Amino acid sequence: MREPTRVPPWSMAVAAMLVIQLANALSVPVIEQVGPAGTAWLRMCFGAVFLLLIVRPSIRSIRRRDLPALLALGVATGFMTTFFLAAVERIPLGTAVAIEFLGPLTVAGVMSRRRRALVWPLLALVGVVLLTEPWHGAVDLVGVGFALAAAACWGAYNLLTQHIGDRYSGISGLAITIPIAALATLPAGLPQVVLGEFSWWVLAAAAGIALLTPVTAFALEMLALRRMTHTAFGTLLSIEPAFGVLIGLLVLAQTPSPMQLVGIALVITAGAAAQRTGSRHENPPAAHAGAAPTAITPATEQAP
Repeated sequence: MREPTRVPPWSMAVAAMLVIQLANALSVPVIEQVGPAGTAWLRMCFGAVFLLLIVRPSIRSIRRRDLPALLALGVATGFMTTFFLAAVERIPLGTAVAIEFLGPLTVAGVMSRRRRALVWPLLALVGVVLLTEPWHGAVDLVGVGFALAAAACWGAYNLLTQHIGDRYSGISGLAITIPIAALATLPAGLPQVVLGEFSWWVLAAAAGIALLTPVTAFALEMLALRRMTHTAFGTLLSIEPAFGVLIGLLVLAQTPSPMQLVGIALVITAGAAAQRTGSRHENPPAAHAGAAPTAITPATEQAP
C-alpha cells in the first residue's frame, strides 16, 4: 500500500516565514494606534483565544518538569514579538528582520560541531552594518537595540520550541505557551492599549493578524521543528531577511538602497553557509495527554 505523501518540513518553515513577515507589515497601522507593546499583546491575546478554542489542551497533562520550558517559551515568544514590533516602528522591516536573524544564526553556529561555523554570524554582522549604514549618521540605535533584543528572544524561541514540540503532540504546546505570552506582555501592552488612540477596528485587525501569527505561522514553525535540527532550521531561516525586504517593499513601500541589498545578500549567504546538513534522525520523547509519539523519519531534503 502506498504511503501518504508527507508535507516536507522545509515547506512549512518557508510558509511560516512569509506569513510572519506579512503579519508584521500589516501590524504597522495597529502600532500607530496602540503602540508596539499594545499590538503584540493584542496579537497574543487573540492568538491564545483561537488556539484554546481549536486545541483545548488538558492542563492536567502538564508535567511539573516541563513548566520551566513552557514558561520560558511563553515569555520568549511574547517579548520576541514585542521587541520586534518596537524595532519595526523605528527601522525598515527588512533591516529589523536581518538584525533579528542574528539570534537563530548564532544558535546554528553554536550548535554546530564545526568551529568554523561561528564565522558566519560575524559575516552576517557585517551585512547588518551595511544595512544600517551608520556612516550616514542616521542609524536609529534604539530601533537596532530592540531588534537585537528580539534576536536574543528568537534564538531562545528556536531552542525551546523544538524541546516543547518534542514533548507535546501537534500544536498542543503552542496552545499553552501563547496564553503565557499574553500574560507576560500584559504589563507593557495593556497600558499602551488604554492610553493609545484606540479604535474598534484595531481589535478586528489584531484578531485577523493573530490568525496569521501566532496561530498559523507559529504552528507551522513548531511542526517543522519537530522534524528538523536546530542547525537545519537556522540555515533555512537565511532567506527570511529577503522575505522581510520583499514584504517591506510590497506592503510598506520601503525601498532598500544598493548598499542595503548587499548587506541583505551577506546575511543570506552567512545563513546558508552556516550549516548545510540536518534533518532529525532521532525519535522524540512520547507526547503528552496519552497521544502516540510522533514518528520522526529521516527527511530527504537538506537546507539550502
